[in-house]
Amino acid sequence: MLYYFFQYLDKTLDVPGTGVFQYITFRSGLAIILSLMISTIFGKRIINYLRRQQIGETVRELGLEGQTQKAGTPTMGGLIIIFSTLIPVLLLAKLDNIYIILLIVTTLWMGTIGFIDDYIKIFKKDKEGLKGKFKVIGQVGLGIIVGSVLYFHPGVTVRTDTSTSDIFKPATTISAVAKEEKSTATTIPFFKNNEFDYAEILAWTGDNYKDYAWLIFIPMVIFIITAVSNGANLTDGIDGLAAGTSAISVLTLGIFAFVSGNIIFSNYLNIMYIPNSGEMTVYIAAFVGSLIGFLWYNTYPATVFMGDTGSLTIGGIIAVLAIAVRKELLIPVLCGIFLAENLSVVLQVSYFKYTKKKFGEGRRIFLMSPLHHHYQKKGYHESKIVTRFWIVAILLAIFSLVSLKLR
Repeated sequence: MLYYFFQYLDKTLDVPGTGVFQYITFRSGLAIILSLMISTIFGKRIINYLRRQQIGETVRELGLEGQTQKAGTPTMGGLIIIFSTLIPVLLLAKLDNIYIILLIVTTLWMGTIGFIDDYIKIFKKDKEGLKGKFKVIGQVGLGIIVGSVLYFHPGVTVRTDTSTSDIFKPATTISAVAKEEKSTATTIPFFKNNEFDYAEILAWTGDNYKDYAWLIFIPMVIFIITAVSNGANLTDGIDGLAAGTSAISVLTLGIFAFVSGNIIFSNYLNIMYIPNSGEMTVYIAAFVGSLIGFLWYNTYPATVFMGDTGSLTIGGIIAVLAIAVRKELLIPVLCGIFLAENLSVVLQVSYFKYTKKKFGEGRRIFLMSPLHHHYQKKGYHESKIVTRFWIVAILLAIFSLVSLKLR
């Protein structure tokens, strides 16, 4: 909203200094500052409200050290993340940008699913919360929406025919020369010729195979959104873990979004240019600010938990961001913590069922899953586990950024 107001002041009234709002970097800086202020200042009020309403965590007995002290800690703290992200975005972003619209829809959609899940746990006294099949239906529904919009919307294009020599041309000239077209191309990390089009999978069907690329693309989007949101949900098990690792991943995606949406940088780095995607940097800045602000209250010992309201939202946003900047195949590296948490659960359950069937008794690979609980069982303090997971997340983020040049 402020963006359009200052645009009016600049273009119509020619007020000096108001043109600075046209710059993504300036608005991103304001977004992260504003989201930090909202999450830290008003976050305390939200926590106090949750406490007065007795919206507290019901902790199941898992035999973990310090577990009983967490009972009654306010949950649904994901509301802090959602509000402190959306308010700066609504004020500072271009609200007619299709990527911003998709991210707002994702935030509200996944936030609603998580809120329903938390509501059932707290007010209906059902520790299982929303049934898994309904969560999956919600995730699939979002995947269909996101996949369809990215595939069919005319505003979602990529640049196809500018060369690296264009970096020496004025930006206006490049924009005029560049050809933008609809495409289901994505990026394969660490390969020299690193663009892969999902449509090529259907090349054997005939000359019009590109018309049916949605049959591959949309299911892929559904799978990614479901997997990443579940990964974030599983990672939210100890104080500060999900918010901290997510902030690192999101900040990395912000760099990808900025360079992919800038014709000069994308040509210099020889990566896919995605028109209008740079605007996502404003959203990402607000999101990172809200996550860091949430950590003010969520680090050990936490005074609030994000609940599924926060974790499902975080996972959904990260997935959509990665897909939008055509870096979804980098998710196993960038979100390696989420992947490890997911795999630990899958391996534990699968191995337990296999050994029970074969030997008559179930055996385990880990002392407990997800993976962070395994280290808790080994006697590591929560703070040490979280800090080391953050370090691993930083290393994975750096490795992901290196993929811009290392091929």
